[in-house]
Amino acid sequence: MINILILSAGTRNKVVQYFRKELAGRGKVYATDCSELAPAVYEADEAILVPRMTEPGYLETILDICREKKITGVFSLIDPELTLLAEHREEFLAVGTTPIISSPEAVALSFDKYQMYLKLTELGFPAARCFMDPAAFEKAVEDGEMHYPVFIKPARGSASININKVSCREEAELLCRLNDDMMIQEFMDGTEYGADVYIDMISGKVTSIFVKEKIKMRAGETDKSVSVKDGRLFDLIKDFVETIGFCGIIDIDIFKVNGKYYISEVNPRFGGGYPHAYACGVNVPAQIIRNLEGKANEEAIGAYEENICMMKYNEIMIRRMNDNSKD
Repeated sequence: MINILILSAGTRNKVVQYFRKELAGRGKVYATDCSELAPAVYEADEAILVPRMTEPGYLETILDICREKKITGVFSLIDPELTLLAEHREEFLAVGTTPIISSPEAVALSFDKYQMYLKLTELGFPAARCFMDPAAFEKAVEDGEMHYPVFIKPARGSASININKVSCREEAELLCRLNDDMMIQEFMDGTEYGADVYIDMISGKVTSIFVKEKIKMRAGETDKSVSVKDGRLFDLIKDFVETIGFCGIIDIDIFKVNGKYYISEVNPRFGGGYPHAYACGVNVPAQIIRNLEGKANEEAIGAYEENICMMKYNEIMIRRMNDNSKD
């Protein structure tokens, strides 16, 4: 019996549906959220309302659920909760639950964009040039090493919040003065890609990579995309991911400028565009379930068809409130 707990399910209905489909009677899917208006929880075998993760006792509440429901594996769909899972891994293991998450060090690196940039350059991976010091950036502009426009964004931000494309010094100075922890990043004038990558939790090797060209974005997530394949990019991703030591499912943002790939950011969780990968046969839930059964997955990098387009559209859920029964 494999029981999965999906934390902060929110509106990620598809991910919950996929796990229920893949378990197919071999276990149950439980989903939590702090709001009863989170539609994805009602796709699970059981919806569980929990406090906000910032409230005292939240961790113990989740551990209690793991004990009571005999949860085999747990993961979260929101960034703030990933650190909690990674840092308290041993406590989850002690109650028989495996956190599906990278190490605390890898998670922390992913959430600090400037530190990620420093690590990429240290290891020799191509990355857009970044600055935390506005004076150092302006010196680089004066020396002809950097040029406007640039991106200015929080070094520890998420969901594309407070990202600005800036075209002049005055605007750059104002943004950096009004906001703390702002990073200035070279503007990548090229094609943007997203990669859904699974790193086997037993072997530590990359077993699947799905790459999509982003055609349209909305609220920080991929709204329309098309599947692409490039062995050179697969090799770059595999080398980078295994060098850092990521684990489980991650989502990588990549730019291609003048024929060269640049790694931009890593989200150590399911990305919002993962349904595209699943629809193309890149079955991460099945790989997670196999790992939780103690079985390693075989490598199947690039095992999908090119030129398959994903187009998101709105759907609705209607429910009688305070009704926890399954439809």
